[in-house]
Amino acid sequence: MKKLIVVEGKTDVDFLSSFIDADFYSVNGSAVSDNDVEFIKSYLEKGEAIVLTDPDFPGHKIRTYLNERIPALKNAYVRKEVSIKGRKVGVAESTKEEVLRALKNAKVFIDKNSNESIITMSDLIELGLVGSDNSFKLRKIVSENFHLGFTNGKSLLKKLNMLEITKDQIIEVLKKC
Repeated sequence: MKKLIVVEGKTDVDFLSSFIDADFYSVNGSAVSDNDVEFIKSYLEKGEAIVLTDPDFPGHKIRTYLNERIPALKNAYVRKEVSIKGRKVGVAESTKEEVLRALKNAKVFIDKNSNESIITMSDLIELGLVGSDNSFKLRKIVSENFHLGFTNGKSLLKKLNMLEITKDQIIEVLKKC
């Protein structure tokens, strides 16, 4: 199956193409256009597409924009702490191992438009993932375990429900800490 990896810029393509056999598409930073969306949608007719953006605010903004317009888009996340060189943070600053881990764990987030949530905000509060002094740390642990990328409480809730992750699965992860 053909694979397209959608990245932010040329340095990402240069780095990834040195060790990955795939097609690459650069959206040229945060200037994502309707033409970019149409190209990625047309590629999906013959293969899969994975968005792999930098673990920062502009990368999150690009990812959100694309996911809202392309439902079958896979998401791969590199961890920020292993994707820093000097003052730069990004895919091109990551390691080969981190990128391969991210791609291996790429996920499609499908909004089922269901009123029935598996996890509720009350569950996240009860588990300490929202509203406690160490919520950030706990969310990071859960997000890394399920390969969800950086999340605040609201986006964590949405992603967990999209992947149908149960409260018991989260409890198991938190027991290991």
